[in-house]
Amino acid sequence: MPSSKGYAAHDAQSALVPFNFSRRGPGPAEISIDILYCGVCHSDLHMARNEWGQAIYPLVPGHEIVGRVTAAGGAVTKFKVGEIAAVGVIVDSCRHCAPCQRGEEHFCDEGATLTYAVPDRVDGSITMGGYSNNYTVDERFAHTVPANLNLAAVAPLLCAGITTYSPLRHWKVGPGMRVGIVGLGGLGHMALKFAHSFGAHVVQFTTSPKKKDDALKLGADDVVLSTDPEAMKAQTGTFDFILDTVSAPHDLEPYLAALKQDATFTMVGLPEVPLSVSAFSLINKRISVAGSTIGGMPETQEMLNYCGEHNIVSEVEVIPIDQINEAFARLLKQDVKFRFVIDMSSLK
Repeated sequence: MPSSKGYAAHDAQSALVPFNFSRRGPGPAEISIDILYCGVCHSDLHMARNEWGQAIYPLVPGHEIVGRVTAAGGAVTKFKVGEIAAVGVIVDSCRHCAPCQRGEEHFCDEGATLTYAVPDRVDGSITMGGYSNNYTVDERFAHTVPANLNLAAVAPLLCAGITTYSPLRHWKVGPGMRVGIVGLGGLGHMALKFAHSFGAHVVQFTTSPKKKDDALKLGADDVVLSTDPEAMKAQTGTFDFILDTVSAPHDLEPYLAALKQDATFTMVGLPEVPLSVSAFSLINKRISVAGSTIGGMPETQEMLNYCGEHNIVSEVEVIPIDQINEAFARLLKQDVKFRFVIDMSSLK
């Protein structure tokens, strides 16, 4: 079994520390990769601290992975040794239910296998994530990467990218639509880039006046300070679609008020406490409140190909692995533009 090393949380209170473990070698349809870069998602912080009650320790986080193939099973057709492969939030599924059959493995009826902290369908071991030097995965759950893109900046596309691309595509965001993006963090800045690229008139909502210039540079047509009641009131009834990327508790009512009749508010952020919605905010204009999460394997590849065609990547700050605990602390303070990415060569 290949030896592996990474950084792990051993309980909900402790810092991440170096950790040695083993992975299996690749099966017939699997590849092994040496990880080059791994993005730091807010979900990693939630999981390490067991804020959703799903952690299994020791826990190696990381589900925004870009690496180089070092071994491939005999049945592998998509990759050759030496090529670049990318791995996202899920690494397996039942493959036979209706969602899996239509390429929506993330909605697997039996539950998709996450990149870390769940039992592996193959051997029952607990999956360990991308804050490590290698990974083994079925080729179905790995993606090719356009050669023109910066690999460090590609890593967050495997979560932040597809998590925002998918709902914007599903609700057919495009020219002639007025679209709001709530939050300008790891997810929000990708949502802004995609919505702008799709041709919508994009309004960025933010709690920070300091982010106005950044939002405009990334493609926002307008920026609204969500802490300004008058500015929010001026948005009433003007939006066709709003995508909320915020993972901290916040009031949804001002955004629901900003929607037109029959418009949709979609949540992709993951606050650790339930959010409340007034029934009157929904029935008065037949508003829809929805949620969305990542995408299936075909849509994730579609997103990566689109990014290659339009030269879209994440804005990243690359860090060595020994700064991961400082990165978590800065993430809580929103002190990053806009996604930390670990250079895994620093682990060696």
